[in-house]
Amino acid sequence: MFPEHITFELGKYVGMFVRWLNTNFSQVFDAIRSSVLWLLINIEWILVTVPWWVILVLVFLLGWRLKSLLSGLIFAGLLFLVGAFGLWHPTMATLAIVLTSVLFSLLIGIPVGVAMGSNNTFAAVLKPILDAMQTLPSFVYLIPAVILFNMGRVPGVFATMIYALPPIIRLTDLGLRRVSKEMVEAAQSFGSSPLQLLLKIKLPQALPTIMAGVNQTTMMALAMVVIASMIGAGGLGYEVLVSINRIDIAKGTESGLSIVFLAIIIDRMTQAMADRYKYDEQDS
Repeated sequence: MFPEHITFELGKYVGMFVRWLNTNFSQVFDAIRSSVLWLLINIEWILVTVPWWVILVLVFLLGWRLKSLLSGLIFAGLLFLVGAFGLWHPTMATLAIVLTSVLFSLLIGIPVGVAMGSNNTFAAVLKPILDAMQTLPSFVYLIPAVILFNMGRVPGVFATMIYALPPIIRLTDLGLRRVSKEMVEAAQSFGSSPLQLLLKIKLPQALPTIMAGVNQTTMMALAMVVIASMIGAGGLGYEVLVSINRIDIAKGTESGLSIVFLAIIIDRMTQAMADRYKYDEQDS
């Protein structure tokens, strides 16, 4: 047995730090909460206000444009089934949470990934942090989210964003490091500045890999919706949570399948976008 007198209460100090943040920067977190909630409500309002058949047509057209006519029909059919289950509004609420979380993940993750790809020291420091973020149980993210933002959809967005952030950072870094050295040297020989080199050479060449990161970030955000429902995020995750509490097999099956259908549609579309960028780069 490990000696009881040897202790290091790391969690205690982390808790003290989070509470210190909440006490001294409560106004900052309130402002962030209000901004995120405003964006989330407006995205959800748009998704709910648009007629269901318009969304089905858009999904069909996107599936057709990105993949094939059959894919568009399948995607629209799966979304139609979700509506037939009576879960259209929770699905739109879930989609709003996912879109908001992914938006913030991309706004933070891509610049951080660019910094990693441009600085080896920064990359060496950040990689263990990203490893820890991907290894920590997803439930752990709920605790600071609730302390800083209270219960509701905003902490759900925050926890989902943190959980989904590592893939876009890693793949942005990877994409930049895979850019041909000969192409970079050629651009430098023509007098390109570091900013021009980044915007006109590195990022366009890394775009297929970055799009793969968008795909992975979106899927991880969607995977978090059930867990985020435990702190009031709502949506399909809440329906799953209620069905578990009530041992309602019928409701659990329908809400679970709705999440699966939504995941299939989002995954195939984002993957098709990544493939399209990849083929465009190869053709050029």
